[in-house]
Amino acid sequence: MVNDTTLLLGLDGLAVTKVVAADDGVQDGPVVHLATADERARCCPECGVVAVRMKEWVITRPRDLPVAGRRCALRWRKRRWYCDQASCPRQTFTEQVPQIPARSRLTRRLRRASGAAVADGGRTVLQSARDHGVSWPVVSAAFTEHARRVLPAQPAPVAVLGIDEVRRGRPRWVLEEATGTWATAVDRWHVGFVDLSGGQGLLGQVEGRTIAAVTGWLGQREASWRARVSFVAIDMCTIFKAAIRTALPHAVLVVDHFHIVQLANQAITEVRRRLTMQVRGRRGRKGNREWELRNRLTRSAARMHARQLDPMVDDLQALPARLGAPILAAWNAKEDLLDLLALARTHPDRHVIADRLFRFYDRCASSGLPELERLATSIETWWVEILAFLRTGITNAGSEGTNRVIKTTARDAYGFRNPENQRLRTRCTTTRRSRGHLNPA
Repeated sequence: MVNDTTLLLGLDGLAVTKVVAADDGVQDGPVVHLATADERARCCPECGVVAVRMKEWVITRPRDLPVAGRRCALRWRKRRWYCDQASCPRQTFTEQVPQIPARSRLTRRLRRASGAAVADGGRTVLQSARDHGVSWPVVSAAFTEHARRVLPAQPAPVAVLGIDEVRRGRPRWVLEEATGTWATAVDRWHVGFVDLSGGQGLLGQVEGRTIAAVTGWLGQREASWRARVSFVAIDMCTIFKAAIRTALPHAVLVVDHFHIVQLANQAITEVRRRLTMQVRGRRGRKGNREWELRNRLTRSAARMHARQLDPMVDDLQALPARLGAPILAAWNAKEDLLDLLALARTHPDRHVIADRLFRFYDRCASSGLPELERLATSIETWWVEILAFLRTGITNAGSEGTNRVIKTTARDAYGFRNPENQRLRTRCTTTRRSRGHLNPA
C-alpha cells in the first residue's frame, strides 16, 4: 500500500488510498483519505494482544501540518476491534499509530511544530495558534512540553556569572488571616543569572529581589558548579553583594561600569536642577543655557568634537558664577571618573590608577557640592569591585542585553499573568542562540 503520495505525507503507519479535490469552497487543500498500514495498530493498548474480531469502521478527521503549502483535510478510515482477553479491562479499542494516538484530533508533529514555533521561532502563543490552525491552550501546552524537553535541567558550569534584575509588573499581596499581615504573592522583580563567559545565555530566573532568592538559586547548584564560578558581575546593589558573599565567597565581584557612569550623570543632573531652582526660582526651560546643554553635559568628552566641547565650556563660564561654575565642576568630576574607568582592558599600572582616583576625589572634595560628595562616597564604598573591573574588564552587558529580550518578549505577549510561564518563555527566548536557532543559514 506504500506509494509516492504516502511517502510525501510522511505519516508512519498510515497509507494514502486516494486524494480528491475539496469542493466545499472552505478547504483550500485536497482531501486525503487514509488507511491503516501498520498491523501493530490491531494490538490492544491495555494488554498488547492482537485483536481478531472487528466491531465497526470509524472515520476520524485529524488535523496535520500543511503539505506543499496547503493544509490538507485528512480522512482516516480505521477499525474498532474487540479485545477478547477475559483478563483485560478494555473491551473495545480503535486503531492508533504513534503520530495519531487514540482520541487525538491533532497529529503529534503538528503539536510539536506549534510549540517549537513559540520556543525556537520567537512567535507568541496566539500567533502560533493562528498559523497552525489550533487553539491557544493547545499551543501553550505544546510549548511547555517542548520547553521542558529542550532546556537542560541543570546549567553547565560557568566561569563568569552575571546577575541582574528586571521588572516583571505590579506586585500583588495576600492577607494572612493567622497573623493579620500582608504577604507578597507576586513580586514585581525577577532576578536573572546569565552566562557571560560562554554561550548558554540565561541560566535561570527567580522571583523576588532578595538575598534569600539569590542564595536559594545558587544553593540548588552542585558544589562543583559553584566552585567553577570565578567572577560575578553585578550592578551597585547591596542585595546581590551580600548574596554572593554568602553563596560564592571565593568569587571576585565586579561592578558594571555602566551603572557607575549612570551615577555620575545623575549627580550632574541633580546639581543642575538644584542650582537652577535656587538661582532662577523655577525649573529650567528653553532659553536657559544650562537647560539647553543638559544632554551634552551627560556625554563623554572623548566622544565629542571640539566644536561642541569648547562652546559648552564657554557657555557654562558665561553663566552667573554661582550657577555655571558648580555645573562645570560637576562635569569635570564626571570626566575624571570616566578617565579612571577608561583604564579597563589596558593593563594599567597601580600608580596610574591611584593618580586618576586621587584626581577624582580631590575634584569632588574641593567642589563643596553634596551631590559630588555622595558620588565619591559611593565610589569609595564599591572601590574593591570597581578595581576588579579595571583589572579584568568584565561587564554585565550580557545581562542587560538579556533583560532587553525579556522585556521585548513581555511586550509581544501583552504581558504575562503567570510568573512561571513568563520565566519559561524568557528562558527559551534568551537561549535560542545557544540552541542553534538564530543562525540565518
